[in-house]
Amino acid sequence: MNTRYLVSLTSEEESYLQSLLKKGKHSARKLTRAQILLLANEQSLTDAEICQRLQTSSSTVYRVKRGFVEEGLTFALEEAKRSGQPRVLSSLEEAALVSIACSKPPEGQARWTLTLLADELVVLTESKRVSLETIRQRLKANELKPWQKKMWCLGKIDANYIAQMEDVLALYAQPANPDEPVINFDEAMKQLVSHTRAPISPKPGQSERIDYEYKREAVANIFMMYDQHRGWRKTKVTTTKKREDFAECMKELVDVHYPNAKQLHVVLDNLITHTLGSLYQRYPAPEARRILDKITFHYTPKHASWLNMVEIEIGIMNRQCLNRRIAKWDELEHELTAWENRRNDERASIKWMFSVKEARQKLNRAYAKLTCQN
Repeated sequence: MNTRYLVSLTSEEESYLQSLLKKGKHSARKLTRAQILLLANEQSLTDAEICQRLQTSSSTVYRVKRGFVEEGLTFALEEAKRSGQPRVLSSLEEAALVSIACSKPPEGQARWTLTLLADELVVLTESKRVSLETIRQRLKANELKPWQKKMWCLGKIDANYIAQMEDVLALYAQPANPDEPVINFDEAMKQLVSHTRAPISPKPGQSERIDYEYKREAVANIFMMYDQHRGWRKTKVTTTKKREDFAECMKELVDVHYPNAKQLHVVLDNLITHTLGSLYQRYPAPEARRILDKITFHYTPKHASWLNMVEIEIGIMNRQCLNRRIAKWDELEHELTAWENRRNDERASIKWMFSVKEARQKLNRAYAKLTCQN
């Protein structure tokens, strides 16, 4: 029996899978995946027994279990058929790839190549190996051609895109104002996994040894709030990232972290939970209005997460703190608190270099195109 990926469903996950099978209104492929997870739950059946019962291949069983343990239930059920090398980049890793492709190439190199991009992505993220085909596909999806001299990491640009981009860039250009602090906000995800065998501690001449097998325990959401001017960041671990969770973060910004500020400027993306209505869904109308009266939202354009400085800080958090196996909620919270306290004590900050003026120079064709349409 393959014990590398141990499936342990929560009661909610098990009930959801049972409901899928009862309705029978989904693709046969998705229903088969649901059956695999139910049969593999708590090692009730071996992989061979699952293959025999469902008349499916061992590779399918392996991929479904791996997808569940590494990416979660939705990924295990919805993972599309692929040809060739599978897409292995998470959304955060893809954002890092876009950022790398938009930066200067290494010294001694005239431009980025697929090989250079793949090597740099492995260095800066948790990826162990990235194929050149994966790099090529993600560059194509993001309309990037780093081998060309004139290139910028932007998708389709329209008037709304430019308006939102300039709003955020103009906000970044303003000097620090304690009465109106600028807060960057976003979420990240961390899989909680435990060792199936205790690691062997390092000793002189021998590195720490960790068994490749591990068990998925849960999935944690991490909200991050970041203030560039103060060199301050705050993480908050939650089991979900619903509207109510977002609303509670906004209330904490107003009442706990910045009680004396006159107005908060919050930079965030267009996630469906990041709305004014989320506050009204969580709190009575007078309380929601009180909180929102002290907050101004500044939304980044769609597919432009690179404009949100907190993305950089999340990448640093992943590399410095979360690049390891963490099994328990309290351990995750403790480690994140220690990391953020150290960074806050150092007042570590980001030097943002891109401005409205530079945007207009680099995107002059996009600006001119909008003008010509009028």
